[in-house]
Amino acid sequence: MLPVRIMACLLALATCTAVAQRFEDVLARTGIDFVHAPSKTPRKYLPETMGGGVALLDADLDGRLDVFFVNGAGLSFPHAEGVEPDKSDPKYWNRLYISRGDWRFEDVTETYALQGRGYGTGAAVGDYDNDGDPDLLVTSLGTGDSPAAQLYRNDAGRRFVEVTREAGIDVQGWATSAGFFDADNDGDLDLLILRYMRWRFDVDHRCGMEASHGRSYCHPDLFPPESNVFYRNNGDGTFSDASASSGIADHAGKGLGLAFADYDQDGWTDIAIANDSHRQFLFRNLGNGEFSEEALIAGTAFDDHGAEFAGMGILFEDLDDDGRADLVVTTLSQERYALFFNAGGGLFDYSTGRSGLGSATQLFAGWGLAAFDADADGRREIFFANGHVMDNIEQSQPHISYLQPPLLFRLDGRALTDASDSAGALFSTAWASRGAAVGDLDDNGLPDLVVSNLGGVPYVARNVSGGGNGWIGVRLEGCASNRDGLGAGVVLEAEDGRAQRRTVTRSGSYLAARDPRVFFGTGPRQALGSLTVTWPSGAVSTFEDVRANEVNVIQETPGCNLDL
Repeated sequence: MLPVRIMACLLALATCTAVAQRFEDVLARTGIDFVHAPSKTPRKYLPETMGGGVALLDADLDGRLDVFFVNGAGLSFPHAEGVEPDKSDPKYWNRLYISRGDWRFEDVTETYALQGRGYGTGAAVGDYDNDGDPDLLVTSLGTGDSPAAQLYRNDAGRRFVEVTREAGIDVQGWATSAGFFDADNDGDLDLLILRYMRWRFDVDHRCGMEASHGRSYCHPDLFPPESNVFYRNNGDGTFSDASASSGIADHAGKGLGLAFADYDQDGWTDIAIANDSHRQFLFRNLGNGEFSEEALIAGTAFDDHGAEFAGMGILFEDLDDDGRADLVVTTLSQERYALFFNAGGGLFDYSTGRSGLGSATQLFAGWGLAAFDADADGRREIFFANGHVMDNIEQSQPHISYLQPPLLFRLDGRALTDASDSAGALFSTAWASRGAAVGDLDDNGLPDLVVSNLGGVPYVARNVSGGGNGWIGVRLEGCASNRDGLGAGVVLEAEDGRAQRRTVTRSGSYLAARDPRVFFGTGPRQALGSLTVTWPSGAVSTFEDVRANEVNVIQETPGCNLDL
């Protein structure tokens, strides 16, 4: 039977063009041979099912996006508390693949000294020293003397140098997502590192032993919550722990997803955190070095029934182009993914049901996600990477699958339509997906996807959407603002007055770092209108001469970074 969309075209005697949004898995041609190794044990230690992360960055400064994967490490059975998991076997190494163009990548992990240590979880990217090259932070399960985060300084695109202790970073516990942002608008990037819970190898709750299906991964409710760690950039290559003074340390949660946006439009970057089976967090930046946790007041702490949910991945972006940042949080199966539209005045509307997202995600467990204009028609899509936590979930809940396909939704105002069935064979394939990063890997203006899959190979989803629509790309270089331009607002206004809005960020999703460039689809019309950039410093730049079908490099002050 023909798909409904094609039937509708035929009945209308319309000319059916190529499917608007379509992706194909091109992993086989890339040379990327990464296999995520969680080192699963009969004990079912919870970290085995939570990784791993992925990051997109131009590591070698050649203008092309490279791909970094975070890997696990060898676990013993039983594994002694305080003993660092063994990462010496190359199958457990983190991996960096440099793009050589035309979808060909080369493993340069040893050359760039990024094998890592400990049981890795996530990755964050940011130019924390403002020298023009992207630096890398890798989070992990801290054990014994092993820290839960490692900071790698990029040495002019030639290698990475591990500078964790020299930079003043010392995180203990189980770190998950992390992100760089300019909390105080002073021109350098600060750092927030999430921690999941107070977890130990020597605490055994014997989860699932009472049932016939055997061991299961334990529910997070069995472990105490943990506070997150905030580091303020000192501007000299070092950081100071400001967790207590900022108020961040006052709120313990079970942090998994992290994103930044200025949701109240006061010029200061705010923080949204997805907490697992705990109320969600929304930290409003007060602009004086302190944050106020506002989720309960704002209406984003719970679902529409006032219940906690298993927050995992997160988006914090203006989805309906009304100038206000909205929230999407992925959840566990049976909970429905949470969508909160920003109503203004510091308040949000829980919109999962009325948007159409709820019924479509009821049986899915979501992790990484991304919002982007897949076919450059001027409207965005939302992608979800899925897969259940429990690898034996079918034994206790036969209607739920452990391996799950990804989802793609078209966004039209505040309504979402499931477009997965027409998005390619990739969306009919089931995975145990976790980290997901979006970025234009082939520089054609159509964002692509890289997704890390638990215990297996990733998929590299090349965007092959048709239609010939035009696009505009923007890459920022800050001067008074941070070099990456993170936190800047970019607005493309068409001649008819319609505006598309983006915030420059590398964060969001789950355990991942994305392409910092922003892309606007202009559809078949080439009338481009004007582009306005509002920098973190408060400066505003307006351009009437942006170029179509290429990435426009915009400096806050032309020439200001040439001496760096």
